[in-house]
Formats: sequence, C-alpha cells, structure tokens
Amino acid sequence: MDHIDYEILKQLEQNAKMSMKEIASHVHLSAPAVAERVKKLEEQHVIEGYHTKVNLSKLDRSITALILFKSTDCKSLAQFCHSHPDVIECYRVAGEISYIAKVATKSVETLENFIDQAMPFGTPSTNIVLSAHENNLL
Repeated sequence: MDHIDYEILKQLEQNAKMSMKEIASHVHLSAPAVAERVKKLEEQHVIEGYHTKVNLSKLDRSITALILFKSTDCKSLAQFCHSHPDVIECYRVAGEISYIAKVATKSVETLENFIDQAMPFGTPSTNIVLSAHENNLL
C-alpha cells in the first residue's frame, strides 16, 4: 500500500458512497485507476465491506450504555448478547473484565430490564454514554 491507497481509504471512510470520480479528484488519478485500486484493496481484504451509520435516536434508541461483565460463563453470556435486540456490539476481552456489551435501547427502564436479564451470566458494571466522538482510522 502506498500513500494514494491510504488517501483512497480515508475518502471512503468519510463517505463510503463517494463515487470513483470524486475520489479520483482527491487523489489526482483517473476514476478507472481509483476503481482498480479499490478492487485490489477489496481483494486483499483491506476493505472488508461498506457500512451504514444509523442514527439510533431516530430509531427510538436514545440510551447507549457500555456494560462490562465479570463472567465465568462467557459462552452463555455471548449467546445471550448476540440474541438480544438491544445489543449492537460485543467484545470478549482479557483482564479483570471478561466481556463488554454495547447496548442501545429505548429508555432507562429497558436498560434496567437488559441488565436484569443478563445478571445470571455475570456481574455487570453499567456505563451510560453521555456523548461520543468517533475518529476515523486514517
């Protein structure tokens, strides 16, 4: 990968729907040359997919929380989290905490219900997100 590939990735990270022509104007190549580079990045699995960023509050899921679990049964906790509609991300981690679930839910009450349902799988520590800022990788 060279600096042009990194710039292409940066442009796609900011807007995955950007046309090859638009990207080409940023990297000073032709649109076909950019398309060929993007194809190679996909084939090399540098680009693994294209995703939609969803505004969760528009879906009536305005409460986001990171719930850290101390668990002795991570497989059961993972199955529970993967099947729960409010869980949007799950991480098995090393250290004092064994599992982290990112939950987006309708209200404090539905968050409490999630925590109550998860209690058999481990001891939770709940952190409600007050604000967030996402950084691009590049």
